[in-house]
Parts: sequence; C-alpha cells; structure tokens
Amino acid sequence: MGEIVFDSVDVFTTGTVGRPGQRTFFLQARDDDRVVSVRCEKQQAAAIAQYLRRALAHLPIVEGTVVRRPMSLVEPVDEEFVLGSVGLEFDKNSDRFTLRLRDVESSMADELDDESDDYDDTDDDYDGDSIRVTMSRAQALAFCDQTDRVVAAGRPDCEFCGRPVDSDGHFCVRMN
Repeated sequence: MGEIVFDSVDVFTTGTVGRPGQRTFFLQARDDDRVVSVRCEKQQAAAIAQYLRRALAHLPIVEGTVVRRPMSLVEPVDEEFVLGSVGLEFDKNSDRFTLRLRDVESSMADELDDESDDYDDTDDDYDGDSIRVTMSRAQALAFCDQTDRVVAAGRPDCEFCGRPVDSDGHFCVRMN
C-alpha cells in the first residue's frame, strides 16, 4: 500500500462497529469518493483527540467555520491496517494540521531498526504503510468532539472500581 495522502479531507472521524463491550474502533478519512479506515484502540482515538485539543488550545479560537458533514463512519468499513504510531504537525502558513497514521507492524519494525535513541515520528524515509491526513482547525475540533461522543458511548464505568460494567452484570473486586 505505501502511503495514502489526503492533502485536504472532507471528513476525518472516529467511529465504531459492534455493540458496547465488543466495539471495534476506527479512524476514517474521506475525500469525495475515497474512503480509508484504520482500526485502532479506544485509548488511541481518545489520545489523538486529547493531543489535538491541547494543540488547538494554543491557537486562536476557530470562528465561523462549523463542520456540518456527517461524522459517522461510511459503510462498509474496510480496514487498511491497524494503527501503530501517530505523528502530528501544525503548519502556521496554511493554518492546517497534518496527522500521519502508521501501521503497527511497520512502526514496530522501524523502531527496532532505529539504532539511535532519538525516534523521529515525522521521518520522511518511512517506507511502511501510512496515511497522511491534512485538515483545518475546524475539522480537527469536529474530530475531537466526535471522538469524545464515541468514547463516552461505551459501557458505563463501575462507581467503585472504575472498570466497565456489562449489561449482564459486573464482578467488582471492591465489592467482595
């Protein structure tokens, strides 16, 4: 596959397939008829949103640009790869964020091959599978809001131990 480049996306979003407790998380980039989906962990999606929010906090507030496109996943969800490492850049001149999503297998091999202690996640010599997504600040904010909704829509947490509660009950280690 190599690298798939979205110089400007229509939508970059998070979504799930399956029911709470058995959900599979995906990041999805869309531009016209092109759709690319990457499987990820819930914590990875939440961490990307959190990191983007911190970056957005250091920039002027986005005014007048509201993303009105549907943020749900486009079916069928065909997985390109499983997410490994993530790189983030902000270009002041274009006022756009660029996320590079790398395949977990290629990311691990690249880290093992790197003999130095300094791992540069924005290395352009990367030859594994990756997706580069460039988006506006408004799109980044819409991604963060959607990710927060998707992550919160899972199973409720136990008030005593903090672990997820299934619909058929929960064995709480603090309630014995």
